[in-house]
Amino acid sequence: MTALTLSTSSAATVRADALVVGVAKGAKGVVVAPGAEAVDKAFGGKLAGVLETLGASGAEGEVTKLPAADGLKAPVVLAVGLGDAPAKDEAYDNEALRRAAGSAARALTGSKKAGFALPVEDAEAAAAVSEGALLGAYTFTAYRSNGNGQNAKGGKKNDAKSAPLAEVALLGTKPRDKEFKAAAERAQALAAEINRARDLINMPSNDLDPKSFAAEAQAAAKEFGLKVEVLDEKALKKGGYGGLLGVGQGSEAPPRLVRLAYTHPKAEKTLALVGKGITYDSGGISLKPAGHNETMKCDMSGAAAVFAAVVAAARLGLAVNVTGWLALAENMPSGSATRPGDVLTMYSGKTVEVLNTDAEGRLVLADALTRASEEAPDAIVDVATLTGAMVLALGHRHFGIMANDDAFRTAIHEIAEEVGEQSWPMPMPEHLRKGMDSPVADIANMGERMGGGLVAGLFLKEFVGEGITWAHLDIAGPAFHEGAPWGYTPKGGTGSAVRTLVRLAERTAAGDLG
Repeated sequence: MTALTLSTSSAATVRADALVVGVAKGAKGVVVAPGAEAVDKAFGGKLAGVLETLGASGAEGEVTKLPAADGLKAPVVLAVGLGDAPAKDEAYDNEALRRAAGSAARALTGSKKAGFALPVEDAEAAAAVSEGALLGAYTFTAYRSNGNGQNAKGGKKNDAKSAPLAEVALLGTKPRDKEFKAAAERAQALAAEINRARDLINMPSNDLDPKSFAAEAQAAAKEFGLKVEVLDEKALKKGGYGGLLGVGQGSEAPPRLVRLAYTHPKAEKTLALVGKGITYDSGGISLKPAGHNETMKCDMSGAAAVFAAVVAAARLGLAVNVTGWLALAENMPSGSATRPGDVLTMYSGKTVEVLNTDAEGRLVLADALTRASEEAPDAIVDVATLTGAMVLALGHRHFGIMANDDAFRTAIHEIAEEVGEQSWPMPMPEHLRKGMDSPVADIANMGERMGGGLVAGLFLKEFVGEGITWAHLDIAGPAFHEGAPWGYTPKGGTGSAVRTLVRLAERTAAGDLG
């Protein structure tokens, strides 16, 4: 992964391939952001004017490269837009810094070292720039050849031009300051785990099935001192996990339920995280139409987020117990697949009439929620690419939040906004529950078409233990980005919800959530 160093060096003296400076939209044109004073001086105080001549406006994410002026050790200056300049006594928004750093890091793909001279007046700003740069530098090249007919997946060296920025030097910081040092260390751990999630999401389904996903969790558990338990198809059958078995029975790759646990000796709270891990979703017998199958390797993004969050909690040494449940299955059509109209007996003992086999995520989550509830955690949060309806409601950048506790839902929304993840609280109208009444079973896996994302949340609520605070994050929109990269968001898997889950664990450890 890209290296991160804190440096007291001035932008004028640091030796690097490029210097990154911030510019913003002021009332009278482009303004140079704090941190770039030495660079502006090298340009005779006319950096803003030069950039305007080159077409720069300071708009968010805008990147302008120009040759460095005499007196600078780096040969290139990269100016990145921060959006509207803040009021005189206000600081730049951390998310604006995060996105700008990400845009700059992406633009410097193939470079060995870049000095980032963005506004880092305090440790929080330094953390934002660090996160943005490390996340923006991410590339997924495991399956690309290096131009000589050799595939990188086998350990061959990739073309240096497509390699991520190798080192980020954060200029104007305080390497020996405890807060700055902690911010940098946290950013490195967090970015490493978000990028782990991204790698898993981007991995094709012929290399990532439930068994191999479970093996990834086992390897991480060994490395970071976590407890891990894997229930294979025999154990699932013995335990009566009808949801996981029903979804996975059409595939040659059988399902798994993975329990990954981090514990801390001083922990007073336990947080359970449950992730949907459909390693490929064809829709089953209710086959998805053409054009909707190509990205369905990403239907395990919830499990990837949970996996990454548990490991991040361990790497950060948080004083909270965090248990991750990865509900892993492959949803395929075959002669052995679950049919519409079949009835499954879930781990909870409830029966579910399957009206649509493409509403499979809620089935595997239901079993995992019930199992997680048996341990009586203080709170459960599930994460899933659950419904297209949520994408229709909120678009591709926001995830929806539902909960059985309004205060908890509000807290998660505030946490998500704080860490830069866009989200929106959603209701759980009780009148929609009636649409899931079944004439033959306790509940059907489908209800009213309108409000389908809310219906899915109501279904999951049925499998949460009584008295347990629970929230559901539907990340169907932001989990996989098919458009052009922007800010620190790459094309493909994004690692959506990891930052929210980690901050939730931090807040729980600090006792801020009651």
